[in-house]
Amino acid sequence: MKLTVQGREAYAYTGGKPFDPSLPTLAFVHGALNDHSVWTLLARWAAHHGFGVLAVDLPGHMRSAGPALTSVQAMADWLLALLDTAGVNQAALAGHSLGSLVALEAAARAPERTTRLLMFGTTYPMPVSEALLGASRDAPHKAIDMTISYSFSSLAAKPSYPGPGVWLRGSARGLMRQVLAHGSDRLLFHTDFAACNEYRGGLAAAERVRCAAHLILGAADQMTPPRSTRDIATALKATVQTVPAGHFLMQECPDPVLNAMREALK
Repeated sequence: MKLTVQGREAYAYTGGKPFDPSLPTLAFVHGALNDHSVWTLLARWAAHHGFGVLAVDLPGHMRSAGPALTSVQAMADWLLALLDTAGVNQAALAGHSLGSLVALEAAARAPERTTRLLMFGTTYPMPVSEALLGASRDAPHKAIDMTISYSFSSLAAKPSYPGPGVWLRGSARGLMRQVLAHGSDRLLFHTDFAACNEYRGGLAAAERVRCAAHLILGAADQMTPPRSTRDIATALKATVQTVPAGHFLMQECPDPVLNAMREALK
């Protein structure tokens, strides 16, 4: 589904069904150097179980025109503008990693419009190491390889998304390289990582959130370790669920993640 948001073309995957704004809306926001495709399973389930789905490509990522936005706050404003364009008054907001911060900030900016907040693979603050931040700027392909090495819990993942036999590390690496190559911004990975690293408004945002919040975490996540979520979980009074996966939990552990999302949306 193509939309015009803040004067530029934007794309949202609708889960295999035409988007209907009269249904309860569920908006998904991807993480750094990803796109809407990381949500395919969850988006399709939602679209076939009574939700209107908008799994977005953030500006500068794949099908949404650039330039990429440089702050979580700007991304949150863009997300709310996209909901306006789509004719959505209220929505549940779901985000992974960087996208979880965007969902949090949007929920804080428009608490009356947010019906649920789902944060996958999240923490606050979300610091990025100097080594990884520098590599994302100076050697982005090296940074991709570093990220992949930290984002899965095992070299030999069990049958997973989208089905048995898929090489999770290779497919995740391929997606990130594709997102980087698709746009004109060679520094896109650094832009995304810097937005995570520099975001300082999480606890203040949590105080303004009025809906139920859910944290869905990978038990073996090295990028956003579950132990680091205590403060944001407390501030949000969030329900916390863990699944046996690393940071890319939607790909590594699809069925438990889907079950956790279904519980959060009840």
